[in-house]
Amino acid sequence: MADEGNVISNLNLGNGEDTAPSAGIISQYVKDLSVENPNAPQSFSWQEAPQVDVQFNIGARAIEGEVHEVELKITCASMSESGTAFVVDLSYCGLVGMRNLEESQSHAFLFAEAPRILFPFARRVIADAVRDAGFAPLMLEPIDFNGLYIQQLQAQAQQQADAVQGEPAGNA
Repeated sequence: MADEGNVISNLNLGNGEDTAPSAGIISQYVKDLSVENPNAPQSFSWQEAPQVDVQFNIGARAIEGEVHEVELKITCASMSESGTAFVVDLSYCGLVGMRNLEESQSHAFLFAEAPRILFPFARRVIADAVRDAGFAPLMLEPIDFNGLYIQQLQAQAQQQADAVQGEPAGNA
């Protein structure tokens, strides 16, 4: 029992402030949602299989102190030879609280972990919006945000290495 008390006291400063790293979602919300059904009602009778294009982007910005907003922007468009069946634009956000994290840890949480947490909820909003537009719900495949984050870091590191190698010797 004495050891447990030491562990707890090691997590707190003398003034009661928590020093353990922590991060989590405070709240989440639809910031913007647009559903277009430009060729209805004709699009409901089209027979050819549509091509569905899905694009996404992740943004983050500081709100105040330890609170940040993470924005998961997803655009889905269903098109066929006959035209566009639907377009859904969604900005799904989460307020993220982070405390006592190193810069690399907070960056990874904002751009990999928080989007992973938010995605299932954004996926449901998109499925419902497409269904409400008169089509079968669009169930997006899971996205490996952590893998994409690592790929992006590696690509940036490679670009920086290429830029350094490409500089003339006198400019280094």
